[in-house]
Order: sequence, then C-alpha cells, then structure tokens
Amino acid sequence: MNISKFQVKAADGGNVSLSNYLGKVILVVNVASKCGFTPQYKDLSNLYSKYHDKGLEILAFPCNQFGKQEPGTNDEICKFAQTTYNTEFPIFAKVNVNGDDADPLFDFLKKEQPGLFGSKLIKWNFTKFLVNRQGRCVKRFGPMDNPKNFEREVANLL
Repeated sequence: MNISKFQVKAADGGNVSLSNYLGKVILVVNVASKCGFTPQYKDLSNLYSKYHDKGLEILAFPCNQFGKQEPGTNDEICKFAQTTYNTEFPIFAKVNVNGDDADPLFDFLKKEQPGLFGSKLIKWNFTKFLVNRQGRCVKRFGPMDNPKNFEREVANLL
C-alpha cells in the first residue's frame, strides 16, 4: 500500500486525493504555529523553493494535540504560515495524528516508519515523513531534525 490510496481534507474543507502526488517526492509534516519548532517553516519553505521544480512536494498538516500549540482555524493557520514564513506548499485542514481519531494517513505513516523503539506514536509537532515517488514512506524525522540537515536525503530521491 502507498499514500495514493488516501484522501485528506484541504484547509477549505474540500477533499484531496493523495494520488495527485504520485510520482513526486513528498515530505509530510505535522505543524503548529505556536511551537518552539515553528521556525522550521522557514527551512521547509527554502527546501520547497529549491526542489519543487524537481518534484518535491511538502504537505503540512496542522495539529493541536501537543500542548495546544495550534489553536487557530484552518484559515488563520494558512495566513500565519504564508505571511510569517512565505510558505507556498499546501497546508491542509487540522488533524489529529495520535489516538482513536487520528487521521488514517498518519496511522499509515506511523506504521510504515515507527519512531524510536518501534513506537507508533508521534511525540511532538514537526515530525516529518519522507515519501518516495512510488508513494512509499521511506524515512521518519523527529521534531528536532531540521530540514536543512536532511536535505541530501530528499535530493537523493528526486
């Protein structure tokens, strides 16, 4: 199975099929506007600008499960990211990434690339999943893994 089987909600509430991204290298990130890692938006934006034309997509999913660090509406979240960090990559509707009501995409990603010691939980905002052109999740990066530090791994898949 790969991520092309999933549908997600756009920030405006519409459905988006991830099959639209098949053939692209994808970085899926759970984001938050009031987190100590929020400045990673800048590095994600730089990565996107540098490699988007070569086939990179960054898909951001706001999440309020960690310290209530994403309290805004979908519209507020998108405006914040665009005006503060010049984001151009898509930011989807707010999701849960853990628990019984976790978004199925994140359940799949966690199963494909568990955390330390095989943990199926996401521990904090700005956990990142790298997906190859075939839609397979090939690597998981923790919140402290800055996109600048794994740029080569992304570029190698392009």
